[in-house]
Amino acid sequence: MIDKYPAIIARCAGTADVVSAVTFAREQDLPLAVRCGGHNVAGTAVCDGGLVVDLSAMHGVRVDRERRTVRVEGGATLGDVDRETQLFGLATALGAVSETGVAGLTLNGGYGHLSRQYGLAMDNLRSVDVVTADGQVHTASADRNADLFWGLRGGGGTLGVVTSFEFDLHEVGPEVDAFFVWFHADDMADVMTRFLEWTDDAPREAGVLVFTAHVPELEEFPEEMWGEPAIAMLGSSRGDLEADDVFEPLRSSATPTADLSGPMAYADLQSMLDEDYPDGLRYYWKSIFLTDVTDEVVDIMDRYTESAPSALSTIDLWHLGGAVAEVPQDATAFWHRDKPYMLNFEANWEDEADDDANVTWGREGIAEVAALAVASGSYGNFPGMNEDPVKLRFGDNYERLLEIKSKYDPENLFGTIAPSASNSADN
Repeated sequence: MIDKYPAIIARCAGTADVVSAVTFAREQDLPLAVRCGGHNVAGTAVCDGGLVVDLSAMHGVRVDRERRTVRVEGGATLGDVDRETQLFGLATALGAVSETGVAGLTLNGGYGHLSRQYGLAMDNLRSVDVVTADGQVHTASADRNADLFWGLRGGGGTLGVVTSFEFDLHEVGPEVDAFFVWFHADDMADVMTRFLEWTDDAPREAGVLVFTAHVPELEEFPEEMWGEPAIAMLGSSRGDLEADDVFEPLRSSATPTADLSGPMAYADLQSMLDEDYPDGLRYYWKSIFLTDVTDEVVDIMDRYTESAPSALSTIDLWHLGGAVAEVPQDATAFWHRDKPYMLNFEANWEDEADDDANVTWGREGIAEVAALAVASGSYGNFPGMNEDPVKLRFGDNYERLLEIKSKYDPENLFGTIAPSASNSADN
């Protein structure tokens, strides 16, 4: 999908290399992009005729068991982090696919299995080390360079190159109770009704993502259901919760076509969806936040699942709130904390000839939802192709973010805070 050709790729081994690369790009007036974990599908990790700062070799992870923190280099993936932290039964709140880059996920927010209990990935940051446009290395935290720390949390990669992140850790795993149940799409109304009832008082130690899809041709599913439209739920419960009690209202909402639930290593839960996003597939992901999930929203999910040009595509409904919503909206650059749900159209397909049909499917679906009174905003990690007005993402935080941008990157080396920005937004 992304057909760009940089002039130079700087394969950085450490912060000094990043400083050299940033300085060279500035002095030579080259466009600059940053490649972190490499999971980005919007194309911002590469640029035409410019310099790509490639952090993929910088993927070290160091756990401080006593302080309950982990230091993560800018090129690390979620899997790199979980591998180290789970040795001690610890985790930080990251995403839901182990191949996701930690950097872009965190800089744009970061939803995942632990969000309602521990907040966004960026809410778990204690500090970052960042190379700014002048080639200087700063440590940013609540106490040091606080304005830069504010902007990096939710502002994406337009303020500098973050070479390391320090996260808080929490007791998670090494085993959790996974919940993964599939129903036929004919039962969508009943399943969604029960799910929305469940979200009213769901415990924070349990999280569930609802998505519509087509049943994959795998032996775990009845052969007669292969290719059929479906609605599924994926989540987990942790701590002292009894999984059967927590998830029974959801499981009994209709007759499941497949139930893959059970005890599972937390690291396995984090990597369960990896095979759905292989390198080389074609992708277009776009999101919108919701104040409520109305019958109109459910109808759109139903109709667009049926009409999807690719059987690999999904429509995902994230249940948010909890710890995410408790942080004031102006405490970080991330704005849409008050929204209890997020809807994401994931167009995933194989053939280049089908590009227009699949991108149009995603754009038209989101546009139909956006016309509803319950919908607003956008999420930096599912930005389509960055075609929307930037204020949809930052809301009332936009002007303050611009002020910080003018201080640390007045010449827009890292791109403008606008739809065309090149940054390190690895989803």
